[in-house]
Amino acid sequence: MPKKESCLEELKKKYKAIQSKYKLPDFAYLNENFEVEKLAEEETDFLLRGVRKIILEKIVSYLQFNELLLNPSNGPMFFFAFVSSFSLDDKKTAESLYEKLVDFEIEAMDLNNEYSEEKEAAFIKRACKEWQDVKEDISSVLKSIKANWKVKREKKDRNYFG
Repeated sequence: MPKKESCLEELKKKYKAIQSKYKLPDFAYLNENFEVEKLAEEETDFLLRGVRKIILEKIVSYLQFNELLLNPSNGPMFFFAFVSSFSLDDKKTAESLYEKLVDFEIEAMDLNNEYSEEKEAAFIKRACKEWQDVKEDISSVLKSIKANWKVKREKKDRNYFG
């Protein structure tokens, strides 16, 4: 177990050196929001690329979920229940969220195509700057889903006569 802690401490030191060079967010913020401590288990000469890829993992998972909300035809049946009870505001929020997430994915594809430490740093800074808005949109969509799912289950329970 101590070896893992030393790897994490080493990662923090490497990040701190790059952080000051590019005025990046604190390691604690990145770790809290994106779990960048996973990089402690890897050896890399391209730390910022690794950080960006971990950030993108989270973005892509939310993007895939959001795509199913906006186009549930290929998704599990329970997505239809969510979408059918969305308000106009819910749909607008989901569409806005989709656009933000797609922008990140497109930018990341470009970074995969041609490495630049400066561009990696810019991506990380932008992602962290916009993450709070993204989280608020996600929370709003999830709140609506939970409320609509609860109402749908209550209606189903009342209609069942055994």
